Amino acid sequence: MHDEFLCHVTAYGVCDGRRIGVPLGTYRAPTLALALWWLRDRASWIAQRLDPQPDAEHLPPGALVPVAETVPDVPTLLRAWCADPGQQERVAEELAAGRLVRIATSDDTTEYELLAESVDALRMQRTAPVLGVPVA
Repeated sequence: MHDEFLCHVTAYGVCDGRRIGVPLGTYRAPTLALALWWLRDRASWIAQRLDPQPDAEHLPPGALVPVAETVPDVPTLLRAWCADPGQQERVAEELAAGRLVRIATSDDTTEYELLAESVDALRMQRTAPVLGVPVA
């Protein structure tokens, strides 16, 4: 059983023709349950910021406009992932098995990525023998 997990949230976009990642948070979770909670919390946090209530007092009137029907609805996808017990169970099983988990979705300008991995699995990878290939 893997006991500690490293979680990251990053937004990726294109700036000046290059793909740029902007870290939105990192958490070292001491338990699997806390890793899952943090990933759901961050997914909800992103969804709320991308799709706030139109009457929110911090937004000036008319600041929000609907997007085209063809644009993927990232907030709805993230909220659906958070609310799906089957998805949560699958993520828990992958993490418990020591595998890297990546949850990603994107709209027309930005990709949102949630990553989680076992700290124990990372340590084991570092101690595994490295294949060395001589350079001629």
